[in-house]
Amino acid sequence: MTSILLPIFVAISAFSFGLGLILPLVSLDRLLFFTETPSLISIITGLWQEERLLAIIVATFSIVLPALKILLLHIAAYRGRKSRSVILLGLASKWSMMDVLLVALVIFSAKTSGLAEATALPGIWFYGTATLSSVLASVMIKK
Repeated sequence: MTSILLPIFVAISAFSFGLGLILPLVSLDRLLFFTETPSLISIITGLWQEERLLAIIVATFSIVLPALKILLLHIAAYRGRKSRSVILLGLASKWSMMDVLLVALVIFSAKTSGLAEATALPGIWFYGTATLSSVLASVMIKK
């Protein structure tokens, strides 16, 4: 059963990760006329123009480490559980839920501050799906 589900979870994580990067994460409605629906890529691009260090940190934990984890999942699934990629996968897995938590905190703070109305959009759901499916694939590889 694991041999059938592993490639499915790895494929779902890669596909969902790509969509999670480009689709809008959250809708922020300020006042009555201003609505923003930023994607993760547009957030990092905006940060790059204002705060480069913060943009690098967010990009590292939001794009680079999850992409590395998905790449390591592909390698471990292809080469087997005895490869070095399983050790590296354990290191990358520790940071996998950080981004979903950060976006959830932004939505929560926008709702509680009263300055904006925030609604989760498909990007956050795809990003969460990528995180969850990569965790499940990691567990299958480690067993």
